[in-house]
Amino acid sequence: MTTPVAFSLLDNQPDWTEVALVIGIAFVFASIVATVLARLVRSLLKAIYGETAQASPRLIRRPVFVTRLIAFLLTFFVSVVPLLDAIGERLDFGLGRREAARWVIASGLRIAVIVTIAWLMLRVVTSSVNRLEQEVARRHTDAVDERLKRAQTLGALVQNTANAVVISIALLMVLNELNINVLPMLTGAGIAGVALGFGAQWLVRDLIAGFFLILEDQVRVGDSVVINGQGGTVEAVNLRTIVLRDVEGAVHVFPNGAVTTLANKTRDYSFAVVDLALDFGEDSDRVIRIVRETADALQAEPTFASAIQEPLEVLGIEGFRDGQTLIRARMKTVPQRQAEVGRELRRRLRIALDGAGISLAVPPFSRVSKPQK
Repeated sequence: MTTPVAFSLLDNQPDWTEVALVIGIAFVFASIVATVLARLVRSLLKAIYGETAQASPRLIRRPVFVTRLIAFLLTFFVSVVPLLDAIGERLDFGLGRREAARWVIASGLRIAVIVTIAWLMLRVVTSSVNRLEQEVARRHTDAVDERLKRAQTLGALVQNTANAVVISIALLMVLNELNINVLPMLTGAGIAGVALGFGAQWLVRDLIAGFFLILEDQVRVGDSVVINGQGGTVEAVNLRTIVLRDVEGAVHVFPNGAVTTLANKTRDYSFAVVDLALDFGEDSDRVIRIVRETADALQAEPTFASAIQEPLEVLGIEGFRDGQTLIRARMKTVPQRQAEVGRELRRRLRIALDGAGISLAVPPFSRVSKPQK
């Protein structure tokens, strides 16, 4: 059985003036030692991180605070015990001197090692997350605010998860060194984890899918996409959901784990596709020449020059159907400008073809004459 810890002064009538003076001396001494060590750690970290320390003050502020706290507590308790013993006020922790010394050398040292390793792992996680944020922000070419938001979202998720795992494991190991049975705690945590796993499996799936969706930069705010057959413009990309607004203004919310198909129409570049249905008797080569001239004139205008990346590409005759000749062409544009370019190109083609006396094909059902009354 674990010996209960009792804290008491053995002298029945202690001199509280001397006790207060000793505690004050230990407090001042511990403060001085903690301040000196904190300054040394600050100087060392500034030398290691260099200019990065100015951009991210937390890289130095947190380690310095932890160093100051630990140094103060250790120095205070190490100094106050012999000082009290020197004035004849011995502390009794319910353990003999040998047992206390044996505990400090064995379990106390292991606890110090566990806390130190846990702290180092948290520092490694923080540095890795900062590097991840920098890589994600530097790898993409979209707006600065958007890529910073993406990097911070991923960094916060990774760091919170890693911190929770490291702190939990370290805490259990420390409790075990204090002779506290952690088996019931692990059993209860396991049962709670299974229950939460069944209840939150869809949430976990959405979060994992959202993490890789943002990490791989599959979709961005403002993209024109088709998700599970539903088209629209992306209004928000979160860890759990994607918010889509269609042409009618309706908002569609898709859980990330439920996205089975995603077609991004505005990734890197887009195409404005134009289909022309002509009468079978029209000269297709002449029509193609007029289409090219109209597209070149459109590309030469300053209003549309910035939106068009390449000249018009005529794919050729797609087929023949119901006495019609189907010609398809496309123009490469910057993302999210294909609809604007396509509408203007169709308008100008209609004017150019009418001016050249070329008629577009009439649907077969409209050719049927109305019955005479």
